Amino acid sequence: MLMTLPNLSNAILKDLPRNVQGPTYDRSKITPGIVHIGLGNFHRAHQSWYLHRLMQAGDAMDWGIIGAGVRAGDAAQRARLEAQDYLTTLIELDPKGRSAEIVGSMIGFVPVEDNNAALIQQMADPAIRIVALTVTEGGYYIDPVTQAFDAAHPDIMHDAAHPDVPRTAFGAMIAALKLRRAAGTGPFTGQSCDNLQGNGEILRQTLVSLARLSDPDLAQWIDDTCTFPNSMVDCIVPATGPKELELVQSFGLHDAAPVTHENYRQWVIEDAFCAGRPRWENVGATITADVHTYEAMKIRILNGGHQLIADAGEVLSVEFISGCMEHPLIGAFFRKVARDEIALQVQAVPGMVPSAYVDLIDERFSNPEIIDTVRRVAFDGSSRQTGFILPTLRDALDKGDPADGLILSQAIWARMCAGIREDGSVIEPNDPIWDALTVAGRAAKSDPKAWLNQRALYGDLADNTVFQERFEVWLNMIWSDGLNATLEFYLSA
Repeated sequence: MLMTLPNLSNAILKDLPRNVQGPTYDRSKITPGIVHIGLGNFHRAHQSWYLHRLMQAGDAMDWGIIGAGVRAGDAAQRARLEAQDYLTTLIELDPKGRSAEIVGSMIGFVPVEDNNAALIQQMADPAIRIVALTVTEGGYYIDPVTQAFDAAHPDIMHDAAHPDVPRTAFGAMIAALKLRRAAGTGPFTGQSCDNLQGNGEILRQTLVSLARLSDPDLAQWIDDTCTFPNSMVDCIVPATGPKELELVQSFGLHDAAPVTHENYRQWVIEDAFCAGRPRWENVGATITADVHTYEAMKIRILNGGHQLIADAGEVLSVEFISGCMEHPLIGAFFRKVARDEIALQVQAVPGMVPSAYVDLIDERFSNPEIIDTVRRVAFDGSSRQTGFILPTLRDALDKGDPADGLILSQAIWARMCAGIREDGSVIEPNDPIWDALTVAGRAAKSDPKAWLNQRALYGDLADNTVFQERFEVWLNMIWSDGLNATLEFYLSA
């Protein structure tokens, strides 16, 4: 039951409960330097926190964050945060003990408008030197197989035809850059913080390709002057629901948008910032020219591992990720595939070999304090499977390395997308193309090739005979014997 407590605001920062750490800096002295588009829980637990730590050390006061969104639903988030002076309570869920702190690095949130006029004007402000994004892996208008820009998407066609009243975040960035070029303000850095291999390169491709459709000269200027650093971001951040709202009350706070997170963070960043950047390395970020190796390890083992267990959890009616790790078969499935198959396709990074990273992820996934739902992790498999699992599977098949568990994961995904758990309950739509996936998943029960024939997902991988044959074996076994028996068979090999 929720208690009546004062609303989180600047006014109560001087009287916080003793067990809650607040900003030690004067928030009135912060000036904007970053616009962040897609201001959800992950950003507030990760990038916003790193900047907050710099401010706690008396640095980066000219790098305040202005939040932004381009979806109608973002207006509700803006209203929640505006009512509490853009403060966020972060609750760390450590098995050794929970802790809470108030993060104050965000200082505004532009109005959410259909034409994105306020966002464009904010990004055109010379004070803004970085425009960062967390818009999900599937939000960059790229083909999941070829990684090519999707110029035929209706949103892109709209922005190409109406560049001054764009619908997308990328169209708004282009419109702002057009104003900056005309005013002589100069470019800003575009910083993707999404889980994509080469996320900076993908952001450059999307922005330049979209600009080229309406203004080739502007597109060339953007390509020549803006920078798009690649980065790897890592922190498990569950969605906020009733449990989290009750949890923040237990700290004596009323926060309408608290964020819970694990006791682990990592941020690896390429040093490519055309208009300067905060000194994130002073608070634990890694600045390196070799982001690719770090992100390959994280995306393939952590993000890929999430897909391994979440789909199996859905089929077997396991609600939480930690519950999947406790499950004697699902947890063991993750460990075997990650150690024996995925780790072979990953290079070591300074201070971490793939096998040790698997052990680290095993521990993090198993954290019982993290109430992370299987549904959240399984969301948008059409983007996450193609980005996190299939590149590893391709490499393994090309090299002749073990890949049976990775192939089994695709059969489990197909079984999940049939839309019915083994206990008969319905799996609610959980993907932008859920209807098509469900049709293919149900047809594959009698004809496994119906799943692999989704060329937009598998491309020529569907022609690989080893993949075809083993996928058919695994999917038929799941439907005939059940997933538990199938996992037992795989684990016994």
